Amino acid sequence: MHFVDAKGILTGRGDAFGMNIYRGCSHGCIYCDSRSLCYHFDHPFEDIEVKRNAPALLEAALRSKRKKAMIGTGSMSDPYMHCEEELGLTRQCLEIIERYGHGAVLLTKSDRILRDIDLLEEIDKKSKCVVQMTLTTFDDRLCAEIEPNVCPTSRRLEVLEEMRERGIPTVVWLSPILPFINDSEENIRALLKACAGAGVKGIVCFGMGLTLREGNREYFYDALDRLFPGLRERYMKTYGNAYMVMSPENEKLMRIFRDFCAEKGIMSAPDECFAYLSAFPEKERQLSMFDIRPL
Repeated sequence: MHFVDAKGILTGRGDAFGMNIYRGCSHGCIYCDSRSLCYHFDHPFEDIEVKRNAPALLEAALRSKRKKAMIGTGSMSDPYMHCEEELGLTRQCLEIIERYGHGAVLLTKSDRILRDIDLLEEIDKKSKCVVQMTLTTFDDRLCAEIEPNVCPTSRRLEVLEEMRERGIPTVVWLSPILPFINDSEENIRALLKACAGAGVKGIVCFGMGLTLREGNREYFYDALDRLFPGLRERYMKTYGNAYMVMSPENEKLMRIFRDFCAEKGIMSAPDECFAYLSAFPEKERQLSMFDIRPL
């Protein structure tokens, strides 16, 4: 990792803002969109760029805000990567958010978030805190292949359960679903059942598929060669250089998803989920996505 002094930390406007304390990631997920060349990384993706002055920048920004807002993190890089254990910058930023009475929205795949559950609980008592967790496959063995350096799905479900016990609301990103790998009805139904069991408020799913563009496509295809020999050729024949790569089972699986969420009273429309994430308590808030994407 390497350190930089950033010029600013918050993006967005109005009632909801996003921040990224880190750039790059150490989780090694084979499908990561953040590897795409359009994000203009000028360093290796695994060489984490650390905005060491992020807490100072955040405090200065929040001190000057008259209106409370939701502060989201995790849109480009997981706030609970391995380096967070040593650096604690995410925790420092949460302490500032709590002190100034703003809300927090976090997107992660890591159980390291449990280290800060005391702070999350305090933020939620004062205003609002929502923990978002990415889930892709119910099979821990497959999870270890496609998301090799992060805790397995079973552990993420334990995190969701712990948040429920503490009264902290949760939202799941059911994404990405990789064609011919985890796009089975069995996988989707197992994940949905687990989400309902954990009491999640919403599930974000834009479709049963993934996005591929220059940078992450090459990394993904190299991973396919290593993990699923012959599958690269099937992808290339089926999808070419398409950006949206949808499962052949997309329509069927999306019907299952929508029907299940409707039956269980779980938010499933993306606009509804984002409106909930953006809404500061007891006030109407304008829709915002914090520029959040799956890791």
